[in-house]
Amino acid sequence: MAGRSEKLEKYRPSSENFDLDEFPFYWVARLNALYGFEMEKTLKPLNMDISRWRVALLLRTHKELSISDISELALGKLPTITKIVYRMRDEGLVVVKTSESDGRVSMVTLTDKGQENVETVLESTQAVFSRAFKGFTEPQVQKTNKLLQRFFDNLSEQQ
Repeated sequence: MAGRSEKLEKYRPSSENFDLDEFPFYWVARLNALYGFEMEKTLKPLNMDISRWRVALLLRTHKELSISDISELALGKLPTITKIVYRMRDEGLVVVKTSESDGRVSMVTLTDKGQENVETVLESTQAVFSRAFKGFTEPQVQKTNKLLQRFFDNLSEQQ
C-alpha cells in the first residue's frame, strides 16, 4: 500500500512533490471556467444564461422535476434555484405547479416556449460542443465520464 500512496503524493497539494499540471481538479476547474465562458458568450445573444440553461436542459431530460430535485441535480442552492425557476416562469419558459402527491412540493415542466428555447440553444451551442469533443472517441468520453463520476462519488461520501 505504501507504494500506491507514494505514487499519489504528487496529486496532494500539501505534498512537497505536488505538481499542479498533474492535479485533476486544476484541469476540472479550468475546463469548467472555459466552458462557462464559451457558453455565456453563445447564450447571451439568445437572452439565456448558464443557470437558466442548466435548469432548462435538466427539464428537457427529465420532463418534470421538483425545485429541490433541480437544486440537487444542478448542485445549486435551493433559494437560488427557486429564484431562477420563478424567473423562468415569469418569462413563460416553465410551468410551476403543486405536486398532486405532496402539496408542499413545487413541480416544474417546460412550456412549449421553453422547449422551443431549448432547441434554439442546442442549435446555437452545437459548435461549442463540436470543438470540445474534437478528436475524442466514444470510449474515451465514456471513460472520462466514469472517472469524473468516481471523483464526484468520492467527494459526495459522508465522512
